Amino acid sequence: MAAQKKTTKNSTYKTGDYVVYPAHGVGKIIRIEDQEIAGAKLELYVIDFEKDKMTLRVPTAKSDAVGMRRLSDPTAVEQALKTLKGRARVKRTMWSRRAQEYEAKINSGDLVLIAEVVRDLFRSDRQPEQSYSERQLYEAALDRMAREVAVVKELSDADGISEIEAVLEESAQKAEKIAAEKEAAKAADEEEAA
Repeated sequence: MAAQKKTTKNSTYKTGDYVVYPAHGVGKIIRIEDQEIAGAKLELYVIDFEKDKMTLRVPTAKSDAVGMRRLSDPTAVEQALKTLKGRARVKRTMWSRRAQEYEAKINSGDLVLIAEVVRDLFRSDRQPEQSYSERQLYEAALDRMAREVAVVKELSDADGISEIEAVLEESAQKAEKIAAEKEAAKAADEEEAA
């Protein structure tokens, strides 16, 4: 292994940059190193995923091909938070197919797609319980989104989760209020008609 480098001619990122690796979420490049593998010299990003206690080595030449990207900018984070305020879109397909679609969105690395999964699988305290697999997917998406929101906004992971859950709760309360108003209007119309 070569000594630590800041950046080189082939690398897009430098030591200390936070990046999003689609299958694992937010990680930090701790060094860029050269390794000889099967007789070929490769320049690698060494990415630390501290929360998962995992280190990943990605060839600098393949970083774009595997979907590695910079963190979202604050505008993209706000767009993702806005997505949470939308109405949940739950398809009427078998759970196994929906679960695959949710998993694909989570692993896409696209913050807005991950926000859609969080929104669609969120359950407020006043809603019915989730199945174990729904809960697992929700928590995976929430964790992935919260880590990126936290790093971009310079918050702790816990504060990132709190911010997302506050948006979700507010949205759920508005939806319940609208539903209650519609129900009251419907009851008043039925009473008038009687």
